[in-house]
Parts: sequence; structure tokens; C-alpha cells
Amino acid sequence: MITKYGYDVFFTVSIICLLLIVLSLIFVEPKIPKYCVVALSVVLLGLTINFFRDPERTSPTGESLVLSPADGKIIAIRQLDEKEFLGSGATLISVFMSPLNVHVNRNPISGKVKYLRYVKGEYFAAFEDKASEKNEQMLIGIEGALGRVLFKQIAGFIARRIVCTLKMEDTVKAGERFGMIKFGSRVDVFVPATASVRAKVGDETVAGETVLAELH
Repeated sequence: MITKYGYDVFFTVSIICLLLIVLSLIFVEPKIPKYCVVALSVVLLGLTINFFRDPERTSPTGESLVLSPADGKIIAIRQLDEKEFLGSGATLISVFMSPLNVHVNRNPISGKVKYLRYVKGEYFAAFEDKASEKNEQMLIGIEGALGRVLFKQIAGFIARRIVCTLKMEDTVKAGERFGMIKFGSRVDVFVPATASVRAKVGDETVAGETVLAELH
């Protein structure tokens, strides 16, 4: 299944690739250039399908569970003060999304959207620490039954568009889709310092399925 958040790019690239294949087969006579164009078009189409794929997921249940909003790899876990939404000490869990990962994002907990802020910033490589503060990003705060969780969609060096369909006071469910980041990026999740972290640096995550932490 292709995500609805990427229909514009997906169908544009697909049409261009198909046209290149047809035109090269009809009008290009030399075999080497012809098959090179066909091969490159097929590869580009395959990469586009891979990037915008949107597989179904089965989320674990439990109000205390904080799920990963993104597919990827945990690159950092550290303690800090989060004053913008949590207003307390917090644990930051950073998930890096490579261009080969599924890029559809999902809600980490159930609750109500209580905070939204878009920041127009830079485009440092998403795995760099300064990307969390300086890159283009969307901050989202959800208040659940057992507390608050803040998370950021962060654009990377290649990513140039963040999609977030959430609105203030929306009631959301853990594991539901809410948007995506197009082309390589990062998601930071801030949980209260009292939460028990259930993941470690180096772990591979699956959006809507991997448990990052447990609230108390």
C-alpha cells in the first residue's frame, strides 16, 4: 500500500518513469542507451515505491506504553530538561530514519493533542545532535491518561517536507498514522524522567509496534 501522504510525489515520479521507459523503447535505437534509460527508470520507480510504502501494523495495547513514532534506529538516549511541554526532567529517545525505512509516522500514545509548533530551520544531517535543535521540525505534544509525551518530526539533510495532519484538541490513538517526513529524517521522543525506558541505543524500531518506554 502507498501512503496517502506521498501521492503527489509518488504519482509524479511514477508517470515520469513510465513515460521514459515507453519513449526510450519506441524512439531510442542504440541498445545500450535504450536499456540504460529503462534500467534507471525501473530503479527510480522501485526506490519510490519502497520509500512511500505504508504497511499495516499491529500495535501493543496499554495506556502506559510509549510506542515508536517511526521506523529506524535509535541513535541516542539521554536525560535533559524539557520545559516546552513536559515542564520537567525528561528522557530523550532519538530515532534516525534512513531513506530505505518506511517514513509514515504514528502516534506514540493515546490522548489529546495539546501542543503543536512548526519551526522553520536548517537542514543538517539528521544523525547529528544539532539537528534536534536547529533543523526544520514539527513539535507535537500529546496528553494521555498517565502523562504527557512530546515528539518532534525533524527534517534531515535530504528531507525538505514534513507532513503532519494533527490539529489542536484532536483525540488520537496510539499507533495511528498522522503524517510522514519525506526523504531521510529523524524523530525525537521526550518522555518524563520517571518513565521506564524499554529500548537502547542501536535498537531497530518499527513505528506503532516497538515500545520505547513505559509511563508510571
